[in-house]
Amino acid sequence: MDWIALALFVVKALAVFVVFLTGVAYVTWMERKVLGHMQLRHGPLNAGWFGLLQPIADGVKVLFKEDIYVDSANKFLYFIAPIIVVVCTFFTFAVIPFGEPIKLFGRTIELVVANIDVGLLFVFAIGSLNVYGIVLAGWSSNSKYSLLGAMRSSAQMISYELTMGLSIIGVLMITGSLSMMDIVYAQKKVWFIVLQPLGFIIFLISAFAEANRSPFDLPEAESELVAGFHTEYSSLKFAFFYLSEYAHMIVVSGLVTTLFLGGWYGPFLSGILGPLWFFIKMVFILFLFIWIRASFPRFRYDQLMKFGWKVLLPLSLVNILITGIVILILRSRS
Repeated sequence: MDWIALALFVVKALAVFVVFLTGVAYVTWMERKVLGHMQLRHGPLNAGWFGLLQPIADGVKVLFKEDIYVDSANKFLYFIAPIIVVVCTFFTFAVIPFGEPIKLFGRTIELVVANIDVGLLFVFAIGSLNVYGIVLAGWSSNSKYSLLGAMRSSAQMISYELTMGLSIIGVLMITGSLSMMDIVYAQKKVWFIVLQPLGFIIFLISAFAEANRSPFDLPEAESELVAGFHTEYSSLKFAFFYLSEYAHMIVVSGLVTTLFLGGWYGPFLSGILGPLWFFIKMVFILFLFIWIRASFPRFRYDQLMKFGWKVLLPLSLVNILITGIVILILRSRS
């Protein structure tokens, strides 16, 4: 066994996990500050410089909150549901590369936790398991509000996962690979947002719905369903659901950056500054998430489903058709 390779893998996994968890905490701070300024208020200020210690204060507060169990709930599923959601979300980031491989101690170290040939398939396979956690949370709580939120979520995720998957077929047709590294390498000269603008827009909209973010936050819909699928949760279990939403935002931002924005490639010094370019692009997408939340009201449920099936699905099929025609024309001329 190559113990050095194993040690490097463990170090990479721990480093990415710590940075990812810290990022999740501070995306909550970013959202509150950006929304505050957009709504002409300050946002958190008291805990630390510019409120930077607010996520830590929130984390300590939620740990000391009373952990309430619903008497009529299915105890095992009620407990395991938030764990399923947060673990699936965290695992997804493991195959997203954030920089070009580097040479260190005579070894080539890839800046990704796990570089697998079917990385994109892994992302969709693990990401689709999220819906199980949400549905189990809503059903096991034995609450009508939770169950309605869970049913909404299952229908919404299944509908928009379909359009999300179809929106990247054009990318796969161009690269001919499911490897996340190969997809980034294919964008060294031209980013896929230029070659696949319609696919980018469809993927981004579907990602908003997948992450249950406004204006697609129907599974929670606090003005309609109290808090939706996590109504009966408190303390650390509620925090898992809360953090998984922001973790999902980071994962989606990483996916958009990798699939359409050139990954770690930037205007200059992509090798050295690759992780920085990747980070800048992710922050921009995260800002877009928050900007949309501040700008648009929530869809009605019938509007949500009609938009997914009658608008995004046909457009994604049109995008595949156009991409195929263009590829055939270019090949026939070469």
